[in-house]
Amino acid sequence: MKTACPYGTHRVIAPLGVLPQPAWRIDNTMDVRDNEILIDVQALNVDAASFTQIKQAAQGDVDRIASTVQDIVTQRGKLHNPVTGSGGMLIGRVAALGASLAGKTDLVVGDKVATMVSLSLTPLRIDHIQRVHLDKDQVEVEGQAILFESGLYAKLPDDIPEHVALAILDVAGAPAQTARLVQSGDTVVVVGGGGKSGTLCVYEARKRAGPQGRVIGISPFEKDCQRMRELGWVDHALQVDAANAVATMQAVAAVTEGRMADVVINCVNLPHTEMGSILATRERGRIYFFSMATSFTAASLGAEGVGKDVDMLMGNGYAKGNAEYALSLLRESPALRRLFETLYV
Repeated sequence: MKTACPYGTHRVIAPLGVLPQPAWRIDNTMDVRDNEILIDVQALNVDAASFTQIKQAAQGDVDRIASTVQDIVTQRGKLHNPVTGSGGMLIGRVAALGASLAGKTDLVVGDKVATMVSLSLTPLRIDHIQRVHLDKDQVEVEGQAILFESGLYAKLPDDIPEHVALAILDVAGAPAQTARLVQSGDTVVVVGGGGKSGTLCVYEARKRAGPQGRVIGISPFEKDCQRMRELGWVDHALQVDAANAVATMQAVAAVTEGRMADVVINCVNLPHTEMGSILATRERGRIYFFSMATSFTAASLGAEGVGKDVDMLMGNGYAKGNAEYALSLLRESPALRRLFETLYV
């Protein structure tokens, strides 16, 4: 075994001199270096923005989706969507540990884990795609992957079904960041509040804002709005397309008496929702763009263009302890657990 860079730069093929995530192609041979972890992969949870783009391009055809996923990995050595720039994460079993990792990790061969770093930087080889789950953004595969020494992971819990844990851990950063941003009494808007990450954020926002706060969920789909109302964590479920910035602003203004939101959490998996989020936020308010469909340019120049002084946090999907925290939400809320088990088991 050869010792290599803890951040995986030794795997970069092109262009040289960059880290694995921005690289166009990386080495996905499964020869384990001294400080790498080899994983037998069972399932991929594709980033929502990426899966949506692939599904739309394939017109929902399962075989074409599988072929696209395989082609990306073959070309790039990783699942790094060239259109959205995003990846996802995986679950599998530890197959081998580099010798130099002794004492540096609590993993042993055979442990079931979820990687907490993006597939857009993870060396991945797919031998066979077994099944594509259109409604879960998940792909069951046979293959292997490499986790670098610096790579984050979470051991899969025994009390939560694997596919549910995979879905939750893929968006674990969203509720953890929401917990940091929302304060008691805040008015919070969750754009995409009926989706996977959005539902977790709505639940967390309700806890943090408390009885004096307000939580507003936004979705263009009636079924999502109905679900938000039934769960009971939102004060308002607004059916509006967040890509229509003015309509979004007007809808939020109508239910906040023009005060707008203290905090906006954007979880939408489609582009062009930056301005809707900005216009829904009060002056000196805060926006967390969790969505990988976010354009920094559109958000930055757009806020400047409308003279809106807001703080914008780009979606770092990692917050210390986020995996454990996200899973704890399922344990404390029977309604949340029922929903995710219904959708993802």
